Amino acid sequence: MDKPTLVILAAGMGSRYGGLKQIDPVDDKGHKIIDFSIYDAVRAGFGKVVFIIKKENEKDFKECVGDAVSKHIAVEYVYQELDRVPEGFAVPQGRVKPWGTAHAILCCQDVVKEPFAVINADDYYGRSAYEELYRFLTTHEDDEKFRYAMVGYRLGNTLTENGSVARGVCVTDPEGFLQEIAERTKIVRTADGAAFTEDDGATWTALSLDTPVSMNMWAFSPSILGELGAAVERFFAEEVEKNPLKAECFLPIEVDKMLKSGKATVEVLHSADKWFGVTYKEDKPYVMESIAKLKADGVYPDVLW
Repeated sequence: MDKPTLVILAAGMGSRYGGLKQIDPVDDKGHKIIDFSIYDAVRAGFGKVVFIIKKENEKDFKECVGDAVSKHIAVEYVYQELDRVPEGFAVPQGRVKPWGTAHAILCCQDVVKEPFAVINADDYYGRSAYEELYRFLTTHEDDEKFRYAMVGYRLGNTLTENGSVARGVCVTDPEGFLQEIAERTKIVRTADGAAFTEDDGATWTALSLDTPVSMNMWAFSPSILGELGAAVERFFAEEVEKNPLKAECFLPIEVDKMLKSGKATVEVLHSADKWFGVTYKEDKPYVMESIAKLKADGVYPDVLW
């Protein structure tokens, strides 16, 4: 079996953060969060990294990330562009927002032929998460169903004090398989836990801090790419007309549809490490403190590459 590939979603606009946060250093050596993710993936045994970026960011991205890591692992780039739409469809006038994470993964179909993991470029997942993903991807194959996995995190460990976050809220069965995942795009910390709104704050629904959530860290066989091709076709046919400027095709929503139709199973893996990320500029000092502590504890060398 080919070594698994790590696919990194790095084409997001960073609108809440106010810049290209994927290449913003988080220590005094110039490392980005993405450097620690790739370091952990190399250490776990992954054989290739595929960066999903915007073509306009290619030069900056290669200089700040890709050129250094390419000395340690094979690297490929794919481009999530607005005009990459199914045949017969056009980009709505005024649209600037990317088409979403399911569309982004589909952009990899020409370069990813082996089992692969998916992560966000600006999230720190922890060393053990990559070890879990590698173990799953090298010991599981599709049979009568597609066999996928995700790494679950406790909601309370993924919130920021600086605003709302989007999370895939998970329901699991007693055997640890995902039953349902609901994409909640506006979750906030509250005095007694957390809550989400789907109507711009008119009403709120409480969530326990112990709720398992997806941080977009997945393990897939290549079969997912065919499924996402069909999903993106449906999305353009049914959803874009309703909300031409902001509609997105979310990976967790498409996985949830596959669960409900009985096409796939998703095993929920668990990481012993704490997730952290930079959703807002105000999150950065905490991330830098966390990285410094991990180095002090010997999890990472002072200079990665």
